[in-house]
Amino acid sequence: MTPARGKGAAAQPAHGGRLVVVSNRVTVIRGKQATQAGGLAVGLLAALKEAGGLWFGWSGETTTDAPGPVRTQTAGGIGYALTDLSVDDLEDYYNNFANRTLWPLFHYRIDLATYEPHWYAAYRRVNRFFAERLKALLRPDDLVWIHDYHLIPLAAELRRLGVQNRLAFFLHIPFPAPELYVTMPWQRELALDLCQYDVVGFQTPTDLRQFKNYVELELGRRFDADGWTHVEGRHVLAAAVPIGIEAEEFAQMPYLPEAQRQRQRLKEAIRGRRLIIGVDRLDYTKGIAERLKSFLLLLETLGHDDKSTSFMQISAPSRSDVPEYVNLRVEVETLAGHINGRFSDSDYVPLRYINRSFSRTALAGFFHLSAIGLVTPLRDGMNLVAKEYVAAQNPDDPGVLVLSRFAGAAGELDGALIVNPYDLHQVARAMQAGLGMPLDERKDRWERMMAKVRHFDIRGWWTKSMRLLREATPPQRES
Repeated sequence: MTPARGKGAAAQPAHGGRLVVVSNRVTVIRGKQATQAGGLAVGLLAALKEAGGLWFGWSGETTTDAPGPVRTQTAGGIGYALTDLSVDDLEDYYNNFANRTLWPLFHYRIDLATYEPHWYAAYRRVNRFFAERLKALLRPDDLVWIHDYHLIPLAAELRRLGVQNRLAFFLHIPFPAPELYVTMPWQRELALDLCQYDVVGFQTPTDLRQFKNYVELELGRRFDADGWTHVEGRHVLAAAVPIGIEAEEFAQMPYLPEAQRQRQRLKEAIRGRRLIIGVDRLDYTKGIAERLKSFLLLLETLGHDDKSTSFMQISAPSRSDVPEYVNLRVEVETLAGHINGRFSDSDYVPLRYINRSFSRTALAGFFHLSAIGLVTPLRDGMNLVAKEYVAAQNPDDPGVLVLSRFAGAAGELDGALIVNPYDLHQVARAMQAGLGMPLDERKDRWERMMAKVRHFDIRGWWTKSMRLLREATPPQRES
């Protein structure tokens, strides 16, 4: 079957050959590393193994000279193609434009977004560099799946080089409301870049709606009932494809030896107290400072004599050379010190604030022990920690998930206590309600959520994405 294509796009077969995945950073995964890889890596590895494919992106290495040739290697039956970046390009493309312009803007923090023309020039230059290197590796029937905000212009750069392969893009972070998105000087250029893909995937129906609204309001193009629009001679399909976790595998992690060891150590440390847990990168989108303030309100409600509750916040360092993240770390550490200084006793420390990462297996053990999973981002594309918390619970005695309404996962996990993370008192009340929730209600809520976690799992995400890329057929002509 040969789908009709828009003007300027060569006809392609509905079923391509090799799958080529493109992401900003690529880590070659070997042997036992696969068991500790994150959910995204697990999904991409599975997709690549099934289709037979190649993973292309930045090696993580920089050079003060011109980057050398692409390095190729094979591991676990998957081909990898890695390129270095220059120090200057990495600084302005990645640290600056991607993480100081797009990241805050797409997470609704325009107060933190900086719009520098030379950052944008570097962003386009690096995407052009990636396109030139990728083109040399592509076969005519390859299907190309490009990931996240670092690489929005990659399809446009590939099209300029004459690449007519089917190209899909998946945005892992939220897409902002049009009223916010238009504050960026290059908003139109990047929106038109997205329309150079054949398929554009978003985490949630809300993100999809925001993108459609922008295209209709600013580009003057409407979507049909199936999600197709036609922009500058090319059809593009926009769809919501929520990402998940490897649900069944993660549900077994709490019973692995490492998880049991870590859980036992923590159990001994908290001495029978009820555990609240938060796990995030140290990022201003995660609402960590607001979460600590809500925990302080809970302690004030419980009173100084109540030492029945312990909170462990794990915040792995993130982008420590970006000023906004330096300021956040100071704020969070100051709050943690204030809470412990006020409520600690000779035999009690209410808050364990840990500024490092743990393996996924260890986290599964911690989740299994906890009475409350506190996942309260100010804005998040999906938030897989929420799904991992659910999957790691003991079915006979599950904990309670307190979840921000601004996490993409809130649209699926209707058994959680949904909160507004800006309402500190509401979050504190939700924690208190979760701590006192009867077993029957906890089991009912967990069963509903676990059914969703299994349904929207990582395999479902990549198989639907691949089906759209391989088989989606544009309308025969523009309406």
